[in-house]
Amino acid sequence: MENIERHTHEKLASFYGLGIAPRFLDILEQLGFKSPTPIQAQAIPVAIQGKDIVGIAQTGTGKTLAFGIPMLQRLSQINPIKSSRAGAKQFDGVKGQGLIILPTRELALQVDEALVGIGRDIRLRTAVLIGGASLGPQKRAIANKPHVIIATPGRLIDHLQQKNIYLNDVQIVVLDEADRMLDMGFAPQIKQIFRLLPRERQTMLFSATMPPEIMKMAAGHMKLPIRVEIAPTGTTVEKVTQELFIVSNVQKFPLLNKLLESYLGSVLIFTRTKHGAKKVMRQLEAVGISTAEIHSNRSLNQRREALEGFKSGKYQTLVATDIASRGIDVSGIELVVNYDLPSTSNDYVHRIGRTARAGASGHAITFAMPDEFREVRAIERLIRKSLPVSKLPELPASSAGGPASPDEHASQGRSYSRRASPAYGRPRGNFRRRGFRPQTKPR
Repeated sequence: MENIERHTHEKLASFYGLGIAPRFLDILEQLGFKSPTPIQAQAIPVAIQGKDIVGIAQTGTGKTLAFGIPMLQRLSQINPIKSSRAGAKQFDGVKGQGLIILPTRELALQVDEALVGIGRDIRLRTAVLIGGASLGPQKRAIANKPHVIIATPGRLIDHLQQKNIYLNDVQIVVLDEADRMLDMGFAPQIKQIFRLLPRERQTMLFSATMPPEIMKMAAGHMKLPIRVEIAPTGTTVEKVTQELFIVSNVQKFPLLNKLLESYLGSVLIFTRTKHGAKKVMRQLEAVGISTAEIHSNRSLNQRREALEGFKSGKYQTLVATDIASRGIDVSGIELVVNYDLPSTSNDYVHRIGRTARAGASGHAITFAMPDEFREVRAIERLIRKSLPVSKLPELPASSAGGPASPDEHASQGRSYSRRASPAYGRPRGNFRRRGFRPQTKPR
């Protein structure tokens, strides 16, 4: 990518000196934000100047504030803040809008919650346009002339095609979790949206990884973007510890059940398919563990209830697919379990980034079957470290057998023939033949 300046990691003690206006500094202080994260410290001063940005940082590092504060401050300059008759501060009309495009409903709702919290004192109006929700309330939110539009690509296209919304007033655009949107096949919709945006605008792109497609997107839709890279692509969260178990398919749930005996806090479990998620959830419920599921087959209200129940402690475990991995922003997750390996190695970084957020510590455990050597190696190359292999604890006799049958593999929604896996290249390989050995001490 050309014409991109690199900024290095610097730690700052407070938000002062970043160019943030006093009004927003007061809001941050009221909300309990004391010091910026590295991505915030580097991105905010550049974004406040109206420059295009490509921001690369791990999940859980505060990217929402990194683009949210500059967006609201610049919008307040475009739409001056005045005092109402009651003395409250509010935007004076809507002469410019912000648009935030992101991959999932959950992430949209969480970004909206964060921005509304920051903009409450200035009566910020937002419109959240996401699939799975009724069009009626979204149309009313659009008619209310929002200052910021937060949307998933597909639903935004729906409103544009129905002429419910126009993007003529958008002056600031953010693509959040851009790599995930490309993984989910949203590139055509994003191109269509950019064709409808004003040429003169500020564009900010944030991503945890930097595949070539992101570089092409930046080159095609941004003007001399400044690259703010806090950690190289594929870097995992600093305080997360990682562990790998080599396990047959029939041993997976007994192992999970055994491991959960050692964890009393919140546990997030990832499966590769929605059918696998439902199966694991039912198995957990059968052994008396409070759990919920979140995947594309669940309605928006069901997903909201599951996430809120997980946050409140109603559910100790949450079983999710990768479609939700970018939308789960819950503090204090003690453990992430990769019950199935992800479809791509990049998704591994995003999954384990759900724990050890905001400087906290956390642990990630991955289950890999004996023929998944290639997939594990791809993950290790991306994160530039080896995953320590742990010895299996003693499991019930009924689950201590050898590899699972083809029918058992099929029950997880995956095929384990000798053909290549499209996400990782040509298999296969055997862990023991390639020098993998479990740790000598059992867990």
